Amino acid sequence: MSLEIDIERCKGCGLCVDACPVDYLSMSSKTNNKGYFYPVRDSEKDCTGCGLCYTMCADVCIEIS
Repeated sequence: MSLEIDIERCKGCGLCVDACPVDYLSMSSKTNNKGYFYPVRDSEKDCTGCGLCYTMCADVCIEIS
């Protein structure tokens, strides 16, 4: 299972972070080229592949494969 985030498409709404049941995602302290904070993966935790982040992302920035 792989989770990819297109940080340049992200508008920093944080819905994916709020939706993650295992706190695998958090907002970065850095911004993308548009000036938005974007989600990052927590290397200390494991993604369950539930797809809630993908479902919540209105800008289609997240891909799970």
